[in-house]
Amino acid sequence: MARILITGATGAIGGALARAYAQDGYHLILQGRQLAELDALVEECNAAGGSAEAHALDLSDVERTRTWCEEILSQGVPEIVYANAGMNINTGPDQSGETWDEMSLLLDLNVKSTLALTHSFALAMRDKGEGQLVLISSLAAFFGLPVTPSYSASKAAVKAYAEGIRGWLAPSNVGVTVVMPGYVASAMCHAMPGPKPFLWTPQRAARVIKRRVAKNHPRISFPFPLNIGCWGLAALPPGVSQKLIKWLDYGG
Repeated sequence: MARILITGATGAIGGALARAYAQDGYHLILQGRQLAELDALVEECNAAGGSAEAHALDLSDVERTRTWCEEILSQGVPEIVYANAGMNINTGPDQSGETWDEMSLLLDLNVKSTLALTHSFALAMRDKGEGQLVLISSLAAFFGLPVTPSYSASKAAVKAYAEGIRGWLAPSNVGVTVVMPGYVASAMCHAMPGPKPFLWTPQRAARVIKRRVAKNHPRISFPFPLNIGCWGLAALPPGVSQKLIKWLDYGG
């Protein structure tokens, strides 16, 4: 039975992906921080026709993440790995700014842990000569938002890393996809300040991601209007982009 690993499985997109793949009979390796929520998701996936196992650990501990990857690989190389775990912080309702402790934790989870996990499975897939890596970035990677500067920076790092290793791994028959969602309904999304145009459900996002990952798309970004808008912010002169960001009520 093909194995798929999903980190951040108790989040909105991670959970929706797990349920979608379970319907196709996959075996799912699901990571999250809350064991009770993971166990409930495992039961759902088993009932849907797949099989699943729960792994409760905090991936912000980078060395623990590396050890966990070795434990998973000792049982074989998964066919698909989703590096989906992440967190967000913002500059606060009064724009007082992020704290360094928050920033450090975010960078450990969103960047260092994501790259450590991806690196471990990339090497194993390269040796095996097959596999698919999927890294979850964000449309915020196109242009840093004043309300979420560290989050934007972390997702830009994930985007660049995924693009870089795609070319490195292509000769080894290993695919790499970077996913850049806009606003997907979730607790993390709703906690973010600013408007949330073109909000998608997690189920819709999972369907699009699953379909395009199967075709090894290099980049999956959605929804279309917001995608174009965020790309445009990066393409425009910085002074113009900053004025637009302020006009759109994203701070600055």
